[in-house]
Amino acid sequence: MKFAYFLKDRSLELDPRVLGLLADLGAAGFDVYPVREASGIQEGTGMLLSFGGDGTFLSAAALAVDASIPILGVNFGRLGFLSENRPLEVADALARKDYSIQVRGMVQVDGLSGADGPQLALNEICVLREGAAMLGVDVEVDSLPLPTYWADGLLVATSSGSTAYSLSAGGPICLPDSRVLIITPVAPHNLNVRPLVVPDSSEIKIKFRSRDSVVRLTADNRNYDIPSDSTLTVHALPGVLKRVELGGSNFIGALKARLLWGGDVRNQNEQI
Repeated sequence: MKFAYFLKDRSLELDPRVLGLLADLGAAGFDVYPVREASGIQEGTGMLLSFGGDGTFLSAAALAVDASIPILGVNFGRLGFLSENRPLEVADALARKDYSIQVRGMVQVDGLSGADGPQLALNEICVLREGAAMLGVDVEVDSLPLPTYWADGLLVATSSGSTAYSLSAGGPICLPDSRVLIITPVAPHNLNVRPLVVPDSSEIKIKFRSRDSVVRLTADNRNYDIPSDSTLTVHALPGVLKRVELGGSNFIGALKARLLWGGDVRNQNEQI
């Protein structure tokens, strides 16, 4: 089988762990080559390997979706929810075909002007104030208006993104195959607002009340300045990303190991 691999951090190109994994994959009979853009993915490529952390995985995911191939995250970073697999385990698991393909939904935002166009994200779409003044965010869910959020910003996360920015902003954790979107305010100045979970069939419309002429929009790890009079529409794209999960991986175990869920002396004998 032929594999492409993506490295965002060029300093990893000569990392002994990367070189060792490439050697192991070659010894297992795989044809492996580097890629920087979706146009560089060769015909017959069966999988894209993301070498780095979760930020690298987010960049590589766009290539995998464009090429309609599965993606496997190999962790050379820190936390590693998306890039969860240790380099030493990958070649052997792939050679034994000890893996499964999981589908993940993404989210798309429309209403961006100019060349920016619609943007896709695996974790979240986020809007943030650009200046010092608080941002008012008007949200409609399927044409039903919510109370105005007065905050630093607001994000719409997928279930995959529930352990990313949304979690830091107080949002709930959702299992990755949950068919939901999460609306989470960022540093709200309303004492009585909470994150809201809606079906991924919902259409979410966003407008702004801002003293500034622009609002900052992020789609995963990409940033844009948009006019504050923009009207954005956000909706889910279910099942567009194919993610490779090696045998033995599980989301609950990742929560325990990476976020120290249940990190209590009374639970110290529990298995992760």
